[in-house]
Amino acid sequence: MDSKEIYDYIIKTQSIAKIGLLYSSDPYALSNYQEINKISLEFLEKFLEVEFNRPNYFSRDVYPTPNISVRTIILDAAKKRVLLVREAKSQTYSFPGGWADLYDSPSEAAKNECLQEAGAKVEITRLVGLINHTPYKKPNSVPEYVALFTGKINGELLNHEYETDDVRWFFLDDLPPLSTKVAPEMFHRMLNAVLNDETIFD
Repeated sequence: MDSKEIYDYIIKTQSIAKIGLLYSSDPYALSNYQEINKISLEFLEKFLEVEFNRPNYFSRDVYPTPNISVRTIILDAAKKRVLLVREAKSQTYSFPGGWADLYDSPSEAAKNECLQEAGAKVEITRLVGLINHTPYKKPNSVPEYVALFTGKINGELLNHEYETDDVRWFFLDDLPPLSTKVAPEMFHRMLNAVLNDETIFD
């Protein structure tokens, strides 16, 4: 294993710890994530022989840029139904998706989110577009670009993670209450692009 691979593993470990610290509410899990974050930072200090200013992620400033999320639209063969997941916290539905993890390619991130949120092993079939979601969000929200894909399910649906508590097919003319994580205007714009075989951006 070369030095770049070691560095990448350390950074990915630290990113997992930081995601856990951000989203977990379990005290035991938070304690473990804090310890993993501390250990990974110590590894970085020894590996790079530099002193990091805790709790900064890097020892230098990083140019501010929008965060990237991924969403995948999965339709049935007749294009009459769409697969949606229900967020456990809000009890509203959306396309499976979420923030892209470090070092995942865009399609890998989309496949991982489908597996985590819907229990679906998917083949990514098309990049539909890259959309600026920031204007649809609250003023103090993180600026966000959404990479939108279409996918095809391979096999049966498996167990999914705790962030979602329902996965089901809905007819396009009878959709459930929609999540605010994807604004309604954006949701329908995405869906129409897939149905009309269009590419969308901005």
